[in-house]
Formats: sequence, C-alpha cells, structure tokens
Amino acid sequence: MIKAGPEVVVPVPSPHTLGNLIDALEVHYPSLRHTLRDQEGNRRPYIRFYACRIDISFWSWESGLPESVVQGQEPLLVVGAVSGG
Repeated sequence: MIKAGPEVVVPVPSPHTLGNLIDALEVHYPSLRHTLRDQEGNRRPYIRFYACRIDISFWSWESGLPESVVQGQEPLLVVGAVSGG
C-alpha cells in the first residue's frame, strides 16, 4: 500500500511506479479519470506531482517511486497549478 497523504491510501501493484499509482487512483476514484492525464495518457499541463520535496512531474510513468513514498513515510502530493497575469 502506498499512503498518498493523510486522507488517501491506495493499494498500488508492484512495480511501484508513478504510472501504476495514477492507474490505482483512477480505479479507486473513477472521477479522477482523465483529470490527471489526458486521453493519450500524458500528464495534463497544470498538474504537478511531488515526492520527498522533489517535483517528479516530468518523470517517466515507468519511474519507480521513492522508497519513503512506497513505505508511507512521505506523501506523494498531487497539486493543481495555476497561471495568470
């Protein structure tokens, strides 16, 4: 199980990758489907992922998550960014 913050715990199948985590989130929370990734499977432009205080938004979906996230010691944050002027 990967704990993705104090309120959401999602079982993620091995290997523990960013892509598998997003897949698990979409299975457990169907309303998130196509909100974090577009229909082609690419990260939406204003969505950011942070793990261990590192922006992992541009990591490959096949990249393994940090062990402290996998163990539930650190959260994986999903943040909606904004822009404007």
